Amino acid sequence: MSPTNCTEESEVHTWIRFLATDSAITRELAERLMGAPGLTLSGYDVLVQLARAPERKLRNIELAKAVVLTRSGVTRLVDGLERDGLVRRASCPSDKRGTFVALTSEGARRLREAVGTHVEGVRELFLERLGQGGREQMDALLASLPGGAECVKHRACLADPDTLEIA
Repeated sequence: MSPTNCTEESEVHTWIRFLATDSAITRELAERLMGAPGLTLSGYDVLVQLARAPERKLRNIELAKAVVLTRSGVTRLVDGLERDGLVRRASCPSDKRGTFVALTSEGARRLREAVGTHVEGVRELFLERLGQGGREQMDALLASLPGGAECVKHRACLADPDTLEIA
């Protein structure tokens, strides 16, 4: 397919299917999290990243990279989480302009409530449909795509709610 000719629709079919699948699963997970746990999917992701960070806190810039949002997007998200008492901001002693975002005990409690909903949703909507062999193939394919290998190094995941200690 030339860059200006989209007549070969079959060449982009897989991409469109990927986008539609990602959108549908993300929407369903978001709805489930807004139910009982009352968290947005992005808010849940922030809490997971903080729960797995050293001392349960990250600088704003590190948090933005971990959750793949812009700095301004993270700022707005953290503003809401802070209003809800799930995170708190603290100044950075080594950089007077920088701030940390830290998980509160209420944030850890809410995260623990949400983990089961999220993990079960991922299993039901994605993993079970792939099966073991399909999951391994999907993982290998995704690791070969841009950003697929780096995500394991830069993003925390929380698959076991019992590993989250509440301070």
